[in-house]
Amino acid sequence: MAEAVISNIEQVIQDKRHVIEMIMVAILAQGHVLLEDVPGVGKTSLAKALAKSIDLPFGRIQFTPDLLPSDVVGISIWNRNDNSFEFRPGPIFNGIVLGDEINRASPKTQAALLEAMAEEQATVDGKTYPLHHPFMVIATQNPIEYEGTYPLPESQLDRFLMRISVGYPSPDGEIMMLRTHGQHSALDDLAPVIGPAEMIQLINEVRDIHVAPEIASYLVNLANTTRHHPHLALGVSPRALLLWQRGAKAVAALAGRNFVIPEDVKALAHPILTHRIILTPEAQLQNRNESQIIDEVLAQVATPVWAG
Repeated sequence: MAEAVISNIEQVIQDKRHVIEMIMVAILAQGHVLLEDVPGVGKTSLAKALAKSIDLPFGRIQFTPDLLPSDVVGISIWNRNDNSFEFRPGPIFNGIVLGDEINRASPKTQAALLEAMAEEQATVDGKTYPLHHPFMVIATQNPIEYEGTYPLPESQLDRFLMRISVGYPSPDGEIMMLRTHGQHSALDDLAPVIGPAEMIQLINEVRDIHVAPEIASYLVNLANTTRHHPHLALGVSPRALLLWQRGAKAVAALAGRNFVIPEDVKALAHPILTHRIILTPEAQLQNRNESQIIDEVLAQVATPVWAG
């Protein structure tokens, strides 16, 4: 079923199978994704194609400086007919929620997503409402243009399972895109291949993927190495470590295994860690970057010889 979803999305997003697989890993792990890339590479189409493929309700939030928290979670309106407040849910009450240019909203509005992303619920006027299940936030931001933006705080970044870049397609992929989207949008013709109930079944099966003690120790050693690395001011949090394990389970499931191997953990190291670790000023002066440090951490920690 997961392969059917991936293949279906490929009808809209050509030449980006790895990116689609990472999105699939995120939803199977009940995580959220930050897509950081230049405009026009298909970030919005990718989110819409995922929602259509799984037959989930899709909501879009266009983040702007004047956006209010109530525009995200909803608002209670006085109903004169029965003299009571009536709750009008916001776009966060959808299955797949696209937060477009999330760093253009004020920190107060960005914070409206924190509870939803961490606990799959939203509190409005003292009352808590459950969100759709499955629920996933796909947020986008432009890494080039920073004027008029509010950088995401560490608490917000830590709620994203991974940060990935779509990137430009290859020349062959762009030719295929011109043929596919030349006369009409392939997104309009996309039909669901599974339903929400089947997606929930897949998520539950991923939870049962076996993680051997050696793999758990490997994850903890990697996390501790980031926390004590001389070039890092901030390492991996316990929440990130838990999400990393969930993601590794999803990678194993997509590979057709019911157990996690070290390669599953390594496959997610960069997308999971790059937006979480913070370099020291000395490392920045030495022109070090997050990817180099992650490679060092992976090289320093011994890989388990046996797992499964």
